[in-house]
Amino acid sequence: MATAASMSFMSPTPRPAWVRRPTRAAASATDRQEVVSPKRRLPLRKVPGDYGPPLVGALRDRYEYFYGPGGRDGFFAARVRAHRSTVVRLNMPPGPFVARDPRVVALLDAASFPVLFDTSLVDKTDLFTGTFMPSTDLTGGYRVLSYLDPAEPNHAPLKTLLFYLLSHRRQNVIPTFRDVYGDLFGLMENELARVGKADFGQHNDAAAFGFLCQSLLGQDPAKSVLGQDGPKLITKWVLFQLSPLFNLGLPTLVEDALLHSFRLPPALVKKDYDRLADFFRDAAKTVVDEGERLGIAREEAVHNILFALCFNSFGGMKILFPTLLKWLGRAGARAHGRLATEVRAAVRNNGGEVTMKALAEMPLVKSAVYEALRIEPPVAMQYGRAKRDMVVESHDYGYEVREGEMLFGYQPMATKDARVFARPEEYLADRFLGEDGARLLRHVVWSNGPETASPTLHDKQCAGKDFVVLVARLLLVELFLRYDSFDVVVGNSTLGSSVTVTSLKKATF
Repeated sequence: MATAASMSFMSPTPRPAWVRRPTRAAASATDRQEVVSPKRRLPLRKVPGDYGPPLVGALRDRYEYFYGPGGRDGFFAARVRAHRSTVVRLNMPPGPFVARDPRVVALLDAASFPVLFDTSLVDKTDLFTGTFMPSTDLTGGYRVLSYLDPAEPNHAPLKTLLFYLLSHRRQNVIPTFRDVYGDLFGLMENELARVGKADFGQHNDAAAFGFLCQSLLGQDPAKSVLGQDGPKLITKWVLFQLSPLFNLGLPTLVEDALLHSFRLPPALVKKDYDRLADFFRDAAKTVVDEGERLGIAREEAVHNILFALCFNSFGGMKILFPTLLKWLGRAGARAHGRLATEVRAAVRNNGGEVTMKALAEMPLVKSAVYEALRIEPPVAMQYGRAKRDMVVESHDYGYEVREGEMLFGYQPMATKDARVFARPEEYLADRFLGEDGARLLRHVVWSNGPETASPTLHDKQCAGKDFVVLVARLLLVELFLRYDSFDVVVGNSTLGSSVTVTSLKKATF
């Protein structure tokens, strides 16, 4: 995976084969693990499912989504079974009284899901968090980049600014990561020796925020007025934005009333947010200067940089890194041995240094990261509003969607589609090796686009897509340079998984 510096500004790609207008035929998939069929026009089918009575139907679906058997996955799987269709109508939380209209057409397979990436077909305005948008009081009064459609005039300069943010200090990324996460593993070793276990998430939060600010801004937040408070302030701020979508484990009626029926008042987190904004006004001056050169007001640049680093990047590392340890911990010592062998050989072959050239010689490490992003994508849901009448195709049928209807995709069902991936519920670290694995990469879509594409000014694919994959690979490199194997205990967390490390077996070869 290339660094953020290698991201290119590409022209829009042609309309993919998995979506067609009512008069056009669609091409079928050709991956080795997919069911292959000749090009054909799929039979049309009415989108099954219903929204139920106004208000009552939305409340029913919200209750089943948060508290029904099987959890969130069970909510969607039950509707697929009931309607014998992977494209269905349902209500998405939060519904009343946070979201005005909870009705969506849900896309629950790998064939239909990618229509959400085509901004010539779907509008992305204010849909980053779904059927509701958090108050702009939580983002300095600005609609930040994540909520803008590419057709809006601010989208291109703001995304250009994020490309600059990710690339202008690129030479610092690898050495800073190694320093910060080397310290993290030292702290975890001490904690293991003292109490026999170490909470990875707590250490990772501090390390992730410190790494991002030091590598991309040249500032250590721990030595600023923020001190050690940054991760706590961010976590609280994110809670106020996403509380209507969280399940905190409170008593059902209390949680539903407190979190899902009303928004938490932004005023309660204003002082915390102002502390973050003050830090970024000072620490990100160079990037803000670049934004001004691009025609972006300085305050707007500050709040977009804050959102990109705190919500997108820190939030991504807060979810993805424990996910990596969770799945690799479960994979066992044999998988760990293969990874350790590959990492150490590549580093030795490059003079004992971790470089981009050394990383390029670690295909298993890259595959292991892709597999974590496939089996448990850090952002599970994408939305888009149909710009025109169209036909969206699953593997077997075409479904007519009308202009203005909300399309929703639940990514874990797309990336664990048995019509695409063999043994989809298993974590296979080597899944994406070789030519066969490379052909499957277009179905890894965690970044709001296929892994085989690069983000551009004309789409909503994550500007930091390559950066995220890079730092995830660096985590595995740092881990397996130091240790032959490790053991974990996994629990649930509001954001992703809770991972407690119970052993770190130091390197012996």
